[in-house]
Amino acid sequence: MPNPDNGSQHTVSGIRSSQMGVKIFSTCPPLGSIPAAEYSKAVADAARWSEKYGCTGMLVYTDNSQVDPWLVSQMIIQSTLHLGPLVAVQPVYMHPYTVAKLVCSLSVLFGRRIHLNLVAGGFKNDLTALNDPTPHDERYERLIEYATIIKGLLVDEDAITFQGKFYRVDKLKMTPPLPEALFPGVLISGSSGAGLSAARLLGAVPILYAKSAKDSASTAVNTGGHFGIRIGVIARPSEEEAWKEAHQKFPEEKKGKMIHGLAMKVSDSVWHHELSRTIEENKTARSCYWLAPFENYKTFCPYLVGSYDQVGEELARYLGLGCRTYILDVPSCEQDLHHTRIAFDLACDKVPLAQYEPSTCPASVSCEGHLVSPPAHVSTGVAKRQSQASG
Repeated sequence: MPNPDNGSQHTVSGIRSSQMGVKIFSTCPPLGSIPAAEYSKAVADAARWSEKYGCTGMLVYTDNSQVDPWLVSQMIIQSTLHLGPLVAVQPVYMHPYTVAKLVCSLSVLFGRRIHLNLVAGGFKNDLTALNDPTPHDERYERLIEYATIIKGLLVDEDAITFQGKFYRVDKLKMTPPLPEALFPGVLISGSSGAGLSAARLLGAVPILYAKSAKDSASTAVNTGGHFGIRIGVIARPSEEEAWKEAHQKFPEEKKGKMIHGLAMKVSDSVWHHELSRTIEENKTARSCYWLAPFENYKTFCPYLVGSYDQVGEELARYLGLGCRTYILDVPSCEQDLHHTRIAFDLACDKVPLAQYEPSTCPASVSCEGHLVSPPAHVSTGVAKRQSQASG
């Protein structure tokens, strides 16, 4: 494999992190950042790069401005051998039966495991246009019901019946059945109390927009040492090279800061407000944790910037806290993932294997991020209990 680092002794294997249960997802390029005529090629290229550098899967966005995420996911599958799409699903766009049918169909057709990123909200203007005024915490109540029906359809060969506040299904069955080995991994936004509660109930991996590792001890406690983060990475052989690349990629921009400020005024997103409060503190204390791209409205996650060793050290601190799932920002080129892979492999070398045991997970949470058994108000077979969903 070509190494662009002019003699650096670091190698890229992708083996160390996968052996230790670390899952790394890249992010699919969004439509709008690339001309429409070039979009298909950009998706296929990013998928192949992600697979080459050992990613588990690739996040595919969903909102009013994007191509249908399920069609993009099929393209990802057909462009790779093993990469699993991480499809963002939001109740306002699609009935839970349709989600389960698409998961099952893609898995049966291609023999590929699909991952689900459960999304409670979205851009405020998108939700308004779709006439969805549901308050923040109620959106998570709805999402719990939504995911419970999806899970029931995928794990049960018998028909299911469900009665809840937001959804009802009666003797609903999934055909063809999903192969057990291809049951989807499930992630959910866990930055708010409502999100964390939903993650615990569903057995999903809570994903947070990362604070610096030194400020994440409370996250480890609140999640039982079982969580993931959304983070960008710019790592190079030297700190100077990394920061040069970072400032070229994300230059300071007044317009971006204005847009960020306007977005803050209308957003009810907990993570958006938490990161925004951290911006000023981040400016006074130089570290590899960098929020300028978020402040300039260029991306929606913090970045780690520095030498391989510096970024690897920070990633190792997250690993030591129990973070096993990482969703990276969109790669602009193949070498972005090459450099990121080196930093992750160094991080894995720094953390003793014993610290990777998922022994601190709460009993109700599956450490693999699978949906746990359905609540009592989901029943299967001919004789079904008709009861009201709680919450």
